[in-house]
Amino acid sequence: MIINTGGRTDTVQYYTDWLLRRFAEGYVLVRNPRFPEKVTRYELDPAVVDCVVFCSKNYAPILPRLHEITDRFNTYFFYTITAYGRDMEPGVPDIDASIETLIELERIVGRERIVWRYDPVLLSERYTTEAHRRTFDHMARRLAPHVSRCVFSFVEPYRKLDRNMPELLPLMEEERVYMAELLGGIAREYGLRLQACATREDFSAYGVERAGCVTLEALGAANGATFRKLAHRGMREGCACMEMRDIGAYNSCPNGCRYCYANADARGAARAFREQHGPASPLMLGHLRPGDVVTQATQRSYLAAGSRAERQAVAPGQEQLEL
Repeated sequence: MIINTGGRTDTVQYYTDWLLRRFAEGYVLVRNPRFPEKVTRYELDPAVVDCVVFCSKNYAPILPRLHEITDRFNTYFFYTITAYGRDMEPGVPDIDASIETLIELERIVGRERIVWRYDPVLLSERYTTEAHRRTFDHMARRLAPHVSRCVFSFVEPYRKLDRNMPELLPLMEEERVYMAELLGGIAREYGLRLQACATREDFSAYGVERAGCVTLEALGAANGATFRKLAHRGMREGCACMEMRDIGAYNSCPNGCRYCYANADARGAARAFREQHGPASPLMLGHLRPGDVVTQATQRSYLAAGSRAERQAVAPGQEQLEL
């Protein structure tokens, strides 16, 4: 199976001590976001975790101790660096600082395990197509030698964006095509592989690839591993990624990005981090409560026979523990 550490919150920027403790102790508890009394236990064991996928906007806090995970597990890193400033991403370092941190990450793990996410692409009176052109060109020139590829996607029109970003301009089909052509031309100039994420549109005419961001082929090539040929069901509509298990929690990221889908509101997320997080707890937020039902996850390896013995940590139907 594949563990995801950054789909619900910026784990490595704010929860590094907790994350490293979870890997050291060999397990993590994850509360079901829809049914909070249901808690899943995942074993963080290389025998059943084929790869740990990271996604963050700031890897600086974990770099000194990242080896505690990379020494034991296959890993893959998405580094999100966008065109936006503190008006849109209050808790995120500026572009040049982020680029320097990515270069340091590359020295540790190698470029084949790093993907730059230019995500999401949105338009406003400040962040125009011309602003994207200038910024993406600057970033692509510096980052192309240090990443395996770049992935971009267009902002999703979530309902809460009407409240959080009233200045957001609609991305009509012609704007999407223009942006794909613009980014594709810049990427081609710097020899950078460019890929669109979770879109049904075909931008291949502009040099933009269409594939899953997290595929067993990509993870295997980056880590020298061989995976079985398995269906990639995706994580949402239009997604062609391999299924993963996220060990984080929604409404817990203090970055405060105004376009974020994972936070109900920025203040509540920052408060949850301050008041509910404890590095010693096996849960990212809070502790087990009376009435919680803990279920051991079924974890199977996706690796091909011979690459590593296929093992199953827990058989289906394992016991549940009611607290």
